Amino acid sequence: MHPRPTPVGSTTWVVADGYIPPRSSGPEPEMTSHDSICMLNAGDTEARVEVYVYFTDREPAGPFVLPIAPRRAFHQRINDLSRPERIPAGTDYCLVVTSDVPIVVQHTRLDSRQEANALMSTIAFPA
Repeated sequence: MHPRPTPVGSTTWVVADGYIPPRSSGPEPEMTSHDSICMLNAGDTEARVEVYVYFTDREPAGPFVLPIAPRRAFHQRINDLSRPERIPAGTDYCLVVTSDVPIVVQHTRLDSRQEANALMSTIAFPA
């Protein structure tokens, strides 16, 4: 029998530093430069997550709707979001992530524009 996990996290998260590097080096898709949001739904109910993307020079994009199964981790590359539109590489953006149940959100970037790759990760801001 598995222990019943307690829901953890928040229902609103903010990522204030979004940027998909426009170039990559190394084998694809593993080393494709990208941003990701890594989410944990530790509760017993499926999460309905909506992602809104804010830009410096135009209206926001979204919502991008992502279901996350209960008691599961889910990683979403921002590069792979396509509906309602694709997020352009080489453009600054911010994210607001909302969920109908508490989740945890982390932001990660792989910058492989040069051979000495950079990987950064940070917890999103729980609003």
